[in-house]
Amino acid sequence: MNIHRVGVIMNGVTGRMGTNQHLMRSIVAIRNEGGIPLDDGSVLMPDPILVGRNEQKLRKLCEQSGIKKWTTNLDVALATDDYPIYFDAQVTGLRHEAVLKALDARKHIYCEKPTGSNLDEALSIYKAAVRAGVKHGVVQDKLWLPGLLKIKRLKEEGFFGRILSVRGEFGYWVFEGYTVPPNRPSWNYRKEDEGGIIVDMLCHWRYVLDHLFGKVKAVSCLGAIHIPERVDEHGLTYKVTADDAAYASFSLEGGIVAHFNSSWATRVRREDLLTLQVDGTKGSAVAGLRNCYVQSYEDTPVPIWNPDQKQPINFYEGWKEVFADEEYENAFKVQWKLFLNHVLLNSPFTNNLMEGAKGVQLAELGILSWKLRKWIDVPDLSENISDEE
Repeated sequence: MNIHRVGVIMNGVTGRMGTNQHLMRSIVAIRNEGGIPLDDGSVLMPDPILVGRNEQKLRKLCEQSGIKKWTTNLDVALATDDYPIYFDAQVTGLRHEAVLKALDARKHIYCEKPTGSNLDEALSIYKAAVRAGVKHGVVQDKLWLPGLLKIKRLKEEGFFGRILSVRGEFGYWVFEGYTVPPNRPSWNYRKEDEGGIIVDMLCHWRYVLDHLFGKVKAVSCLGAIHIPERVDEHGLTYKVTADDAAYASFSLEGGIVAHFNSSWATRVRREDLLTLQVDGTKGSAVAGLRNCYVQSYEDTPVPIWNPDQKQPINFYEGWKEVFADEEYENAFKVQWKLFLNHVLLNSPFTNNLMEGAKGVQLAELGILSWKLRKWIDVPDLSENISDEE
């Protein structure tokens, strides 16, 4: 069997998301499956080298994953032609410099979002990637979640009719650290460390809305710091300086209205940590990360408002689960396969660094909306940027 080895520099995968989703459940899983089968009978095999600042963590991660190669020197990894792809999962503040370094070395770029600490940074790496003539992409994993794939399929089948609105609920309780250890890193709650749920989640909601429902045309966002003080990983109390909740409305093309509540200070009484409800003239759907339930126009009940008696309708009974028996791969793994094929075979890959910049743009405008307490229009970034830049 002909095996196409593709070297991948993986920088910053010692963190929770990098280890679990990108390394173990994506690259290691692909390797354990024997690589990615290609149409000609050959196989694409990712061959990673792990890069980070902590030698002890890298050694432990190599033992855990079975990966043999690691280094604390990014320049050494970038200097060899054996690794044509650079992947970045570092904290946001370190990403811009490292990606530009990789572009100087003419590496193909795949990185986590946000793709910059601000829009200027995000656009600069997009432009640099275009000038370098390399392949480039940003992680937009939620597009391959089973629940959202089912929503997409329903839309393509015309189930919704004309879509009227989209409502998302995301979040869970993140413990402050006094009695229960915190279940998210402390940097998430410090603005000076690029933290904040607006920066984190509006990047996600941008690509979900743009790709599934319609381009975002305007945003109105209210942020909040609900928990003003937390305890860090070392047991030290610190002041929270970044938003831990965001309540954002979006105006989409076609007149669709969307709203997302995102919070690390809420308790979950819904099917999953993320649920998405889509309402249309012919039917509605509610999806979690994996499952999806629908209610057609014909199955819609006729409720009567009467607060003086117990509600006679069980509103859950009128919903039916769809596509329940279908199997889906890990969303990060699916996108990794697409990007690796894009590099080797030049297959289509639309989730490029411009898409990453759009996410950063929406986060910035969301923060501006919060500050000004007003709706903010979302300009089209691509209008004044040519592919030759």
